[in-house]
Amino acid sequence: MSIEFNFPSHRWCSSGGKVNWITVNYREAYGIYACNGILFNHESSRRGETFVTRKITRGLSAIALGLESCLYIGNLNARRDWGHAKDYVEMQWRMLQQDVPKDYVIATGHQISVREFVERTASGLGMTLRWEGEGLEEVGIVESIAASSLVDDLSVKEGDTLVRVDPNYYRPAEVESLLGDPSKAHDELGWKPTTTLDEMIDEMLAHDVDQAKQRALLKSSGFNVSEPHES
Repeated sequence: MSIEFNFPSHRWCSSGGKVNWITVNYREAYGIYACNGILFNHESSRRGETFVTRKITRGLSAIALGLESCLYIGNLNARRDWGHAKDYVEMQWRMLQQDVPKDYVIATGHQISVREFVERTASGLGMTLRWEGEGLEEVGIVESIAASSLVDDLSVKEGDTLVRVDPNYYRPAEVESLLGDPSKAHDELGWKPTTTLDEMIDEMLAHDVDQAKQRALLKSSGFNVSEPHES
């Protein structure tokens, strides 16, 4: 008899699986009130700067203010289910108000690609991008520029290359698609996300543009301002 196992393709999945089953074990064996919240990608302006969403909003904000010239990205085609962290924290609270502890998936049920996240972020800054090339040679180029409520005078022009692919940012074990099913959370606890993806991006952009403006002011006043330069 042969047995097939579906192995996790990422270290977070491996550790998360262990946490999930040990929580279930202690709950059933010892009567501990414990819930598993299986959270898909949750973002905000507090997200770490090396996570791809924040890297994109922060990087394009810096480019718009003339502090950087290009954003380097790994797999543009990876698809993720991105939601706002504050909505997910509300769902965590709801889980803990039940008489009987249960486990829930916390997600939006919708996904977009990293490429589209870049496009939406650029659009929030008044820039439309077009893509040229394939694979590692693909680049994102400014197709057109419109008025932006966040930046009065963009430090970019049509034809500028703003996005490049860097193989150093490809994961050794890439997960191409992550999509959660939050139907149990909605059906049993009435939860659903209240913040749209575009609203989340706008919030992150407002924060990162403000931070970039502060750095630009310091730089124009003669202070040394360190900016992360990727190669």
